[in-house]
Amino acid sequence: MSATLGTLLKQLDPNLTILMIEKGNAVALESTDGWNNAGTGHAAYCELNYTPVKADGSIDTSKALSINSAFEVSLQLWSYLVESGALPDAKAFINRAPHQSFVWGDENVAFLRKRYETLKQLPLFAEMEYSEDPAVLSQWMPLVMQNRDPHQKVAGTRVAHGSDVDFGALTRLLVKHLEAQPGFELKVKTQVTDLNQKADGSWAITLKNAQGYQAVDCQFVFLGAGGGALPLLQQAGVPEGHGYGGFPVSGQWLVCRKPDVVEQHHAKVYGKAPLGAPPMSVPHLDTRIISGEKALLFGPFAGFTTKFLKAGSFLDLIKSVRLNNLWPMIRAGLANMDLTRYLISEVLQSHQSRVDALRKFYPDARDEDWELAIAGQRVQIIKKDPQKGGKLEFGTEVIATTDGSLAALLGASPGASTAAQTMINIIERCFADRLAEPAWRDKLIAMVPSYGQSLVDDAELLKQVRSRTLKTLQLTND
Repeated sequence: MSATLGTLLKQLDPNLTILMIEKGNAVALESTDGWNNAGTGHAAYCELNYTPVKADGSIDTSKALSINSAFEVSLQLWSYLVESGALPDAKAFINRAPHQSFVWGDENVAFLRKRYETLKQLPLFAEMEYSEDPAVLSQWMPLVMQNRDPHQKVAGTRVAHGSDVDFGALTRLLVKHLEAQPGFELKVKTQVTDLNQKADGSWAITLKNAQGYQAVDCQFVFLGAGGGALPLLQQAGVPEGHGYGGFPVSGQWLVCRKPDVVEQHHAKVYGKAPLGAPPMSVPHLDTRIISGEKALLFGPFAGFTTKFLKAGSFLDLIKSVRLNNLWPMIRAGLANMDLTRYLISEVLQSHQSRVDALRKFYPDARDEDWELAIAGQRVQIIKKDPQKGGKLEFGTEVIATTDGSLAALLGASPGASTAAQTMINIIERCFADRLAEPAWRDKLIAMVPSYGQSLVDDAELLKQVRSRTLKTLQLTND
């Protein structure tokens, strides 16, 4: 998110002075790193939790449309950056991997069929395919269908131009390009110890690193530190941040690097989450290409921890408690005891039980071919709720001060995939006066041609945009 915002602002005004502060030894080591996130390029093609069933039995497509159109914005920005030379060959960070859904059982098959019939009518999802034919599904997802019970009722959907995104590589490439620009500086191994807004609306930031303390003044602050954003927002002390808490969730993956297995599967295959599981625990068998290495990941297996960052402290959760968020956190905690028990049970699973879960997707999976890897931390949002006192939310949320001098990003999935649209929203809120200038608006349209228009409603515009992005990013079948 931070690299995307920095890139957008520097493109809009090359004369801006930007300082990026990173606590770790390098950028993109936490949730952005390829091994720490799902990397699907969340487009709602295959993620069934983005299309819930409404009370009347129909399929709610609102979230799917929002996420898909937002991902299209990211694809447009990346295409522009590749075409302009700011990013290298697209395969350095994005590769084609069809997005597929797979379910079994009468009820789930009926749901997937209805989901397909609903989405297929929408321009954004018009290229989706559906099948209940085991022969067709065996072509789409060989490992999933191999030696599966022939009497089991199954169904699947596919969007062939889906992608696998190495967000760690993308972020490092964006920052590398920013570092080559005048007026940009990256400070690693540096911690923000204090944020204070001055009388004129600007911010005084105190930094600490091996060289000691440093004071920095700035006109605008963005807190895009993943799980570390909430503590920074609390340090800023702005009223817009009052009442927010965090619920940390850890993740684990089963990883297979055996070439004879890996080469038999090239897709993202998503299923339905187990009853009571959080949305980020929707099981999926993914082709991943991270730093050029191809592997298969299955999971995620959720877990509970009190850390806000993978390299954080077990005291992070306790330290985040304030008088203004204590009640929302208590109420949300009491309302989600079943979730907490579920997360703890996930942590206590054996390797055998995890591979057993995998075998529901890949019947021939062997225990010895898979190893456990620890994924990144996700800090879900806890916020005030007039009826319940406090509620737990899964998703992302942007908080901006009334004067537009500070913005923060809280939450998790779909996260990185929607970074371009999310950061454009911040520019609209915090740089409205500059965006009103023709030069800024024209430049933004050059980067994102669909800006100010609806990809949901304008089928011809979508066709033009997709034709360009799929070709530039090499996501076509060719």
